[in-house]
Amino acid sequence: MNSTESPDGALTGIRVLDLSRILSGPLATMVLADLGADVIKVEDTKGGDDTRHWGPPFQGTEASYFLAANRNKRGVSVDLKTAQGREFVLRLADRADVLVENFRPGSADRLGLGYPELSLRNPGLVYASISGYGQTGPWASRPGYDAIAQAQSGMMSITGEAGGPPMRPGIATADIGAGMWATIGILTALYARRSSGRGQHIDISLLDGQLAWLTYVAGGYFTTGVAPGPHGTAHPTIVPYEALAAADGHVMIAAGNDRLWRRLTETVGLPDLAHDPRFATNPDRVRHRTELIPLLESALARRDCAQWAEALNSAGVPCAPISTVEEALTSEQAVARAMVQELHHPTAGQLRTVASPLKLSGTPASIRTAPPLLGQHTDEVLAESGYSAAEIAELHTAGAVR
Repeated sequence: MNSTESPDGALTGIRVLDLSRILSGPLATMVLADLGADVIKVEDTKGGDDTRHWGPPFQGTEASYFLAANRNKRGVSVDLKTAQGREFVLRLADRADVLVENFRPGSADRLGLGYPELSLRNPGLVYASISGYGQTGPWASRPGYDAIAQAQSGMMSITGEAGGPPMRPGIATADIGAGMWATIGILTALYARRSSGRGQHIDISLLDGQLAWLTYVAGGYFTTGVAPGPHGTAHPTIVPYEALAAADGHVMIAAGNDRLWRRLTETVGLPDLAHDPRFATNPDRVRHRTELIPLLESALARRDCAQWAEALNSAGVPCAPISTVEEALTSEQAVARAMVQELHHPTAGQLRTVASPLKLSGTPASIRTAPPLLGQHTDEVLAESGYSAAEIAELHTAGAVR
């Protein structure tokens, strides 16, 4: 979809200065860009965002990792170690509504780009900092990495099979979670600015975000004092709610209440289990999980996953085969929801991207432009910031921009 095919996004007119790199910050600013904000991504003059080089796979000259989190942005390349480069970024910050950075705490201040200085110049600036551990606390100065935050948050201790080694989920949950929390904070601060006229500093931590995601797992620990362990695909407090073996693989079944449990027993040909006192209620089934699961899998072994998915869904029992990524992205539901879209990239050609999940009826998210090449819009943004052609040429000669 391009911008001529839809109404203006909800954030049209909002300027975002993106000083972030890797995933957490770029994801947050991409969400804002999808919603209509004008996002200017600032990268260094050497190699740019680290993820430009995180491959293979590459498409054209760009790593697919970078392409996944940087659409709808304009890209400038600046050497922040030069006075001229910093002055350019200060001009951009003076005109920005939002700034997002994920330097190690203290780094932005040393560059003269911290919140205290920029808020004096631009009191309405909403300034979001994303780091591994936040701006305060004994670990604040440590570098932030997704896998480390997952490890320290307890997430890895509850992921994987019981009795097995700790496992990292297949995606960067700490980075992606921090990006989502940052987006929520930014939108909240923009709303608050409508009445106060002032921006504020948003302090987002990868570790905090993962701790917040513990939700009911943390609640169980607070109640019992027992540290939870991994349950594989199973749910710790609902049974059956896990991947069960069928004739040709595994099928995910989610019998979230006693009514669904009774429908499940009828559909798989085990109606007597619904009246067995060991399995009559969900607490009973949780206590007798190890006795129940083999009985269900014995019945499921008679048919393949696709047949069980059709039969159970027809009976109103939530059920699905375990899809591959390819199957998920090409499913009829994903197609109907337009969750994969295409756009043209200067070096990658036709580029497929996962669309925004935000479906707004009046101000929909849109995919308008491909992720920028390194420094693709430097001269354009310099000119918008008041630099003359001669000054722009001088900046290039000095190596302050690319």
